[in-house]
Amino acid sequence: MQKRRTRQSLEAAGLWAIEPTIPARSLAVVRPDVSSPTTARDALLSHYRQRIVHNPALDRSLVSFQANKTVPFSGWFKYREGFSESLVSYLLQQLHPQPGTLLDPFAGGGSALFAASALGWEVKGIEVLPVGIYAMRARQSARNIASQSLIALIRELEAVDFATYAKSEYALHHIAITRGAFPAEEEQQLTGYLAYCDEQIRDDILRTLLRYAAFCILEDMSYTRKDGQYLRWDARSGRSQGKKPFNKGRILPFREALNAKLRQMANDIGAAPTQQSLFNVPSTTTHEGADLELYEGSCLTILPEMGANSVDFVLTSPPYANRYDYTRTYALELVFLGCDDQRVKQLRQEMLSCTVENKEKRDQLRQFYARIGREQDFERIDATFQRQDALQEVLGILDGYKERGILNNANIARLVRNYFYEMCFVIYELGRVLRPGGIVAMVNDNVRYAGEEVPVDLILSDIAETFSLTTRVIWTLGRGKGNSSQQMGTHGREELRKCVYVWEKQ
Repeated sequence: MQKRRTRQSLEAAGLWAIEPTIPARSLAVVRPDVSSPTTARDALLSHYRQRIVHNPALDRSLVSFQANKTVPFSGWFKYREGFSESLVSYLLQQLHPQPGTLLDPFAGGGSALFAASALGWEVKGIEVLPVGIYAMRARQSARNIASQSLIALIRELEAVDFATYAKSEYALHHIAITRGAFPAEEEQQLTGYLAYCDEQIRDDILRTLLRYAAFCILEDMSYTRKDGQYLRWDARSGRSQGKKPFNKGRILPFREALNAKLRQMANDIGAAPTQQSLFNVPSTTTHEGADLELYEGSCLTILPEMGANSVDFVLTSPPYANRYDYTRTYALELVFLGCDDQRVKQLRQEMLSCTVENKEKRDQLRQFYARIGREQDFERIDATFQRQDALQEVLGILDGYKERGILNNANIARLVRNYFYEMCFVIYELGRVLRPGGIVAMVNDNVRYAGEEVPVDLILSDIAETFSLTTRVIWTLGRGKGNSSQQMGTHGREELRKCVYVWEKQ
């Protein structure tokens, strides 16, 4: 019955019977003086062609952070790797309008959890980075705060010289990739502010929100800008620059950035301040939605210990296989939370493999599954990875490119191998925890290395079907993702599919 209702809702939205728009040979690329086999990928494309459809309701702002900027609460912290809360509402309404239990195993900043909770869902989230956990808990603290209390406190802060409260024990303990990130006088203001919050603010929720405001402005007051794989440094920082020095524009003083963030928080919580005065509209607002059930750690070890048939909907976006290292892009925030260099390196290895520095986790996973008495599941998942013909075709090509020195980093082949190996375990466990009739909706991008396209959407969907998940549809955006400027120079311009996969457990 649920499947019929879901199909009817899709038909009503004009999305079930959309004609596939994928070109007959989308995997064709210009390759570096080598003839790459495509037989297995061609067969996979043929198998899924009728299920790859353009969904006109989806656009790039919806499947990224962009649409969250103007959404109350979600715009406080710029978690760029997340999708929008509008996308969450759309997918739930189209695919599973009846609330149940929702899981996001890569919860990030919590878009899926907060949006689903507001629609009456019970929600569970898993996140390995302390950055996401901190952001979600801080936002959750704001749900029951009286805005008048926050308003009164912000008034008091206007007269405080935070530099006078600065103490060495509140100083940030920088790691190599964050040292010198702030102008010295602004970092002193930040240090004093943190000391003031801890020593002068008695209310736990208010203290949490005030500290979170500082957390949210670290990039604004720094010499850095988040830029995919790393932090880009402004030339004014004194750090060495490349061929073209970078200028990020105006670097906000701590006090100005803090006031703007507190103004945003006050607006969202219900103070509705005017530009002239933040605090002229008294309000006490509570925010609806159930509490989040959060798990801090890797979903590779948390998912296997969750109950079978316990979830109705999985909505998530795993890290893409694109070399982006979140421990570098969010290094300032990690240092703010007290992570030292050793902890940052540990987190990098605990994350789903998506960087050239990730080591293989096969032995760790074997030992873990043995410890929880599920050795047979490990063997099944491990064997499934080996039997994916299209994946093995890609890996063989990348290994050959590595031997010939074609890859710009020798560890790219290892990255792709580890990524899909670990995703095999994630997908198997998602199928296990889903109830019959349950849905997985996953946002992801295809990638390309040395001109070789890796059809992530097709390979992951094929793995899902091995684990008894039916691929209902692979929705594509009207405009895909272009290859990098470096690859365009060698291989020409060609779009990669940006997709939302919809899998169903029979």
